[in-house]
Amino acid sequence: MKRIIGLLTLFLTMTLVCCKSEKQVGENPFFSEWETPYGVPPFDRIAPEHFLPALERGMSLHDAEIDAITSNNDEPSFENTILAYDNSGKMLSQVELIFEMLCAAENSPELEKLQVEAAPLLAAHADRIRLNGKLFERVKAVYDRRAAMDLDAEQLRLVEKTYRSFVRAGALLDAERKARLKEINEALSLAAVHFGNNIRAENNNFVMMLSSDELDGLPANVRDLARETAAKLGKKDRYAFTLQKSSLIPFLTYSSRRDRREELYKAYLNRCSNGDEYDNKQLINDFIRLRTEKAHLLGYPSYAAYVVDDEMARTTDAVYALLDEVWEPALERAKGELAEMEELFRKDVPEGEFASWDWWYYAEKLRKQKYALDEEMLRPYFSLENVQMGIFFLANRLYGITFRPVVVPLYHPEAVAYEVLDADESHLGILYFDFFPRDGKSQGAWCGNYVEQTFDEEGHRVAPVVSIVCNFTRPTSNTPALLTLDETETLFHEFGHALHFLFHNVRYRGLSEVEGDFVEMPSQLMENWAFEPDVLKQYAVHYRSNEVIPDYLIEKLRRSRLFNQGFMTTELIAASLSDMDIHSIGEYEEFDPMAFERRALTERRGLIPQIEPRYHYPYFSHIFDGGYAAGYYFYTWAAVLDKDVFEAFRESGDLYNRQIADSLRRKVLARGGSADGMTLYRDFRGKDPDKRPMLRSRGLWSDPVPADSLSVNPVAGKNPAATPASQR
Repeated sequence: MKRIIGLLTLFLTMTLVCCKSEKQVGENPFFSEWETPYGVPPFDRIAPEHFLPALERGMSLHDAEIDAITSNNDEPSFENTILAYDNSGKMLSQVELIFEMLCAAENSPELEKLQVEAAPLLAAHADRIRLNGKLFERVKAVYDRRAAMDLDAEQLRLVEKTYRSFVRAGALLDAERKARLKEINEALSLAAVHFGNNIRAENNNFVMMLSSDELDGLPANVRDLARETAAKLGKKDRYAFTLQKSSLIPFLTYSSRRDRREELYKAYLNRCSNGDEYDNKQLINDFIRLRTEKAHLLGYPSYAAYVVDDEMARTTDAVYALLDEVWEPALERAKGELAEMEELFRKDVPEGEFASWDWWYYAEKLRKQKYALDEEMLRPYFSLENVQMGIFFLANRLYGITFRPVVVPLYHPEAVAYEVLDADESHLGILYFDFFPRDGKSQGAWCGNYVEQTFDEEGHRVAPVVSIVCNFTRPTSNTPALLTLDETETLFHEFGHALHFLFHNVRYRGLSEVEGDFVEMPSQLMENWAFEPDVLKQYAVHYRSNEVIPDYLIEKLRRSRLFNQGFMTTELIAASLSDMDIHSIGEYEEFDPMAFERRALTERRGLIPQIEPRYHYPYFSHIFDGGYAAGYYFYTWAAVLDKDVFEAFRESGDLYNRQIADSLRRKVLARGGSADGMTLYRDFRGKDPDKRPMLRSRGLWSDPVPADSLSVNPVAGKNPAATPASQR
């Protein structure tokens, strides 16, 4: 293990040779075939001014391909209509992928301006195709005769998905309503750009500068990082704290300065809600007004109903049933956690009232008291390099794949790249990692494609180019990047998405995507292994002493696994409910988003003031510019699936059961959206998902349970066994 890590360091250094600082602007690289290793984008040649011409040419080529389909006088068939449509727009899709990924990971003033210019053009282009009457006539002709055609299961699904996508895009509307829908889609595309740019500006604009006498309670590594951050801003002998989670959460967890915790947390909570140029409240009104009107045009009572109709859940009632079942016991558990922390709080602040900015600080104190466990005693075992090697170990143990550092063009000097080799050492794909926060990067962590898995004209698999982007704690001059438990789990999570992309072996582009409430299953599944003892012993190695994490610390981790679960589940479900509520509005009237949120969560559902929802509306990027509108529930729905999949490994007695992993890869991960999510799941598991493992993992279910609830659908009603711990 130590030898591998040493070699890894050498290879990582080598991969930095080709980066954006060496970029030369010349001929548009999107206009010629890429002569790059493994078909990765030529980041060393791509400049902002290349995107708009490339997008315009991509749209023009796409239009010509659609014209060829609609002008074909032959009877519509799978090949000349559905397959031809599926193969169209490849250049545009490729340019859009790179443009969108870079706007999230490496934005700049030039790219922000391009987003504003390109968004309405791209929205209009998409509508021009999806609302093309002649094209839809041919698609419908194939759809209507599909039963009489000699189609295999995937071809039939592609026909049905293609037809449904046109209908959901407005193909059945009359000319007047189509025109209005186009206006709505263009306006929504621009609103999303402005919303995201406002958040990025707010994140970058706030810094809390402290002096050395205001650092009580902060560990040395937190101080070192804050000092180096301040130095980069030209403030020597000061300490800078930002709204990045890697800076915010450690400060809230360890600082004994309650006034400073309040200052920092309120700045985080009030982002884009300060009545200035970056305020997003009017944009939120625009989103809901436009989305509600769009839903009505398409025949749905609300935007949430429109979204969920195309997901596994199918109905908003099914979504609310699951969220409500988790909400009540989670909130009760959180109240119990608060009661324990208030005892500690009273000793420090006898006359004060426990507030949301106190939660992390007293939760950490309580964890020390109950489990003699301090996250700072764990962090030396979770260096980023070691965690990454642990993930590689797990992927190899489960699937036989390996990772080899490679020298390829990089979009930023801090990014690193690996070739992923399958068990037979064939090329599976390229995986980029980009770990640390910077001004041009959006907050959070995500995984996406720069190149999607497809098949070329000769039937050869085109391997994907995948990227994991994070905002983890940076290394300092004294220490490597040492991850928190949450950051460690996040890396396992995003790696699960990466595996899903890398394992794709999907014949048709239109079948690449799975339902939104299924997409988080592969990522959340990987989290289950993160702190398993056998896995920990492979990667949790002290960065100084090279000591493998001792058994007593593993046991402390195991005993504390349900600690603070009430809080974490409550803040998650609160955000999911606020998302569903705002998108379930049936008739739009101008509203105050923050007042709406208070009514939805505090007045109607009893959210306690000591817990904030994971996201307030003005910076809820997932649902306003991140593709999860009326879909933040996806994480909870998918948790039912991921915990039940992991249960299959547990039941086998081998958490690395290669036979089960191979079945999961073949029947689920490799197939993309070749079948609906529940069909894929049942094909793998042989039964409906059981929600008990998910509830049990959050401390919201205790065995034994009634015999009639052994097999349940995620949308099943509340089971009386799922009672809060305080009521058992």
